[in-house]
Amino acid sequence: MQNIFIGRGNLGGPVELKRIDGKNGEFVVASMRVMFARWGQNEQGDLEQVGGFWREVEIYGDKAEACARHLKKGARVLVMGEERDFMATDKETGEQVQVIKIVADDVALQLSRIESIVFQPSRAKEEVPA
Repeated sequence: MQNIFIGRGNLGGPVELKRIDGKNGEFVVASMRVMFARWGQNEQGDLEQVGGFWREVEIYGDKAEACARHLKKGARVLVMGEERDFMATDKETGEQVQVIKIVADDVALQLSRIESIVFQPSRAKEEVPA
């Protein structure tokens, strides 16, 4: 890994799940926009947003499918991965621009906005057909 990124942020929209055919079969990728805000105190001592940045976050495989299934717009997430830069074409100007994305190793749902959690039964306790 050339660098490590760890940040908490909020999803700006729904998770996009794409299935791509590759050399070794189907490849699954989830893309999401996350706002990583910075917070501080204003002159009155109140907590307010004092900065931050948006990043495109991608995650692959089973974790991508889990993100698409469980994460909704506004979800608070912890993202761990690597920042990577790519060159892309600006749709308006046609010029090449540098884009920084986070390729995530893991995306964890933070409990601060959770109202309830329902667990699936343990697989070990399920009866196995004979």
